[in-house]
Amino acid sequence: MLYYKTYELGPSHDWAVFVHGAGGSSTIWYKQIKEFKKHFNVLIMDLRGHGKSNNSTKTKRPYSFHEVSLDIIEVLNHLKIKSAHFIGISLGTILIRNIAEVEPGRIKSMILGGAVIRLNTRVKALMFLGNITKTIIPYMWLYKLFAWCLMPKKRHGHSRLLFVEQAKKLCQKEFIRWFKLTKDVSPLLVRFEDRPVNIPTLYIMGNEDYMFLLPVKEVVKKLKNASLTIIEDSGHVCNVDQAQKFNEISLQYLKKYT
Repeated sequence: MLYYKTYELGPSHDWAVFVHGAGGSSTIWYKQIKEFKKHFNVLIMDLRGHGKSNNSTKTKRPYSFHEVSLDIIEVLNHLKIKSAHFIGISLGTILIRNIAEVEPGRIKSMILGGAVIRLNTRVKALMFLGNITKTIIPYMWLYKLFAWCLMPKKRHGHSRLLFVEQAKKLCQKEFIRWFKLTKDVSPLLVRFEDRPVNIPTLYIMGNEDYMFLLPVKEVVKKLKNASLTIIEDSGHVCNVDQAQKFNEISLQYLKKYT
């Protein structure tokens, strides 16, 4: 089972479940936990091969978005959490969206930060480069390149450093297992767009998220139960770049559904 940690107020309070991105860990949410645990039971976890799940998730199950989503559901079942509000960042938003397809009743609302809902040419080029070099180039070289492309500005430095430091806990084999999932991203995102779910959804994006902001703007216009808030002076990892704003926006939104 994945490593997880809970902060519980009691059975009368809703759960908020946080899902981090690829190469990160639950520590990416350290600026959210203090505020959210005042209002919610909070669950954070490390995805398989990440953080403290590095050695605790020896599994023969294949690496796929479906199977990684089931890892998360396994923790919910273990804790007897029937439904919750889900907050995700980057790749974590894809996993949350997949859970919304696999077990839609689990999700009361979704807050998707730095959401990945469509891949532009630059992202596809990076993935292609990674796939042809992943077995011959040290994974940290690739990861640092991707981090810089996603978070290029000086004020993104803290987010960049945080993700790179967490990525060091991965090994080359684990990085390759996760990177192989990139071949499944495009068809999965197309399916999501063709089959919208009826779950309240808030997208929170940094105005400097050059890779993913434009597609979110376009898609949200078509969705009945979705809205978008853009945070100024923030990049892809908006929950770190502008943590106070991210928390205020998220908690205000969740008031409507608790």
